[in-house]
Amino acid sequence: MPVEKDEPSTAVRIAVNTSNGQALVAVLESGPWPDTLQWIGDGLVTALGQHVDGAAALARTCVDLLRERGWTGDDELADQLDGLTGVGATPLLRALPVNLEDLSGVLEGDPMNGEGRVDLRDGQVWSGPAIEYAAESGEEDEDESADTDRWLWVPNLGSRSGYRDMVEFIDTVGDPGRADRLAIAIEGRGAFRRFKDVLYRWPGELDRYHVFSDERHRGRARSWLAEEGYRVAGSPPGP
Repeated sequence: MPVEKDEPSTAVRIAVNTSNGQALVAVLESGPWPDTLQWIGDGLVTALGQHVDGAAALARTCVDLLRERGWTGDDELADQLDGLTGVGATPLLRALPVNLEDLSGVLEGDPMNGEGRVDLRDGQVWSGPAIEYAAESGEEDEDESADTDRWLWVPNLGSRSGYRDMVEFIDTVGDPGRADRLAIAIEGRGAFRRFKDVLYRWPGELDRYHVFSDERHRGRARSWLAEEGYRVAGSPPGP
């Protein structure tokens, strides 16, 4: 049975989300890597912590690819892998089991939702509406909300970086006609909606954009976290 083109990417995400270091190593050793280095790096952090055979060599490859690509957040992840493999110094960042997708959703989400926060006890990300609900429902009092030792407050940085992602993605589109249509789509208000509406005509390009955008968002969230003095914690060793 032929392997679908998106299977490696899906397998990587499943392995990372289930903290299955062995499964991740098996995917990476079985064929070409998907363009999901941010996910792969996090999975290798877990695999290294679980002492999975082959993880160290794969981590070196991942570091080289991250350094070569050089997107925001790539160096921070490469530094973490270097520290775990003994190639470089361990970054002086506190480990926090935070979900980067949730964090990115606050950093670059709807400005109407406002800022959010991360619970430093367990890494849970709270969006603005979730904070408001907790206060209005009485689930949290003012003293809890103001506890500076418990919360890392997260700003909403708006959509400028997301817009630049669209511009840079268009530069990777090989078909000049498609690239021109996409460039026209991002002019003026409603650029994000029009851009995706045009992309829907070409499912392959749409899938490629989703991977591209997800990697960029994940890297920016990682970079912001590092600036605040934290890194994503790897999953603990399995039983």
